[in-house]
Amino acid sequence: MESIKLVVLDMAGTTVADDGLVERAFAEAAAETLGTAAYEEQLAYVRATMGESKISVFRHLSGGDEALARRANAAFEAAYARLVDVGHCAPLPGAREVIERLRGEGRTVALTTGFARVTQDAILAALGWDDGLVDLALCPADAGGRGRPYPDMALTALLRTHAADGVGGIAVAGDTSYDMLSGRRAGAPVVAGVLTGAHGAEALRAAGATVVLDSVAQLPDAIAAYEAGP
Repeated sequence: MESIKLVVLDMAGTTVADDGLVERAFAEAAAETLGTAAYEEQLAYVRATMGESKISVFRHLSGGDEALARRANAAFEAAYARLVDVGHCAPLPGAREVIERLRGEGRTVALTTGFARVTQDAILAALGWDDGLVDLALCPADAGGRGRPYPDMALTALLRTHAADGVGGIAVAGDTSYDMLSGRRAGAPVVAGVLTGAHGAEALRAAGATVVLDSVAQLPDAIAAYEAGP
């Protein structure tokens, strides 16, 4: 059994408090670009696909109209950035301490998101996490354009950092079913679902979580337990 050398952490809902920001930003984007006639149906889809690349979500909601999808995604990112700018952004309790502990244990830490790079950077700056806290921060565009549930961001983190000898040295943590699917498809032996975000324990387990935690604060101990074996 390979020890865990690379830990891939989701942002909103896992290490960063969401507090409804995604839904608020989506409401603004829908009103501006998609219209509100089917808003409740659209919102249900957004909730079900939390964790997916936002441009992919808007491609679905626009019925394949690429220009409309890009306008809607841009409106969403702008709305989310405005919410971050006025202070609606906070770390989940213990998140920074967890990252520091993981790195102190000799593990490499990557943060991943379904947001665009500009939004990810705004969140990191607002939290003061752009100070070298993590080894790597990735958005879907950094990994070929496909976000979750594809494994691309976790595998890109492995390729860029060379932190582990193979996928057996990766742990993935997130709050959505798509995070779990992404981790399992990447071959990570530790795929931790956390209950601080979009989806509950049943959905996380159904999507492949190897362990479900109350919060990311429990992740270091869960990794240690895995490494200790049965």
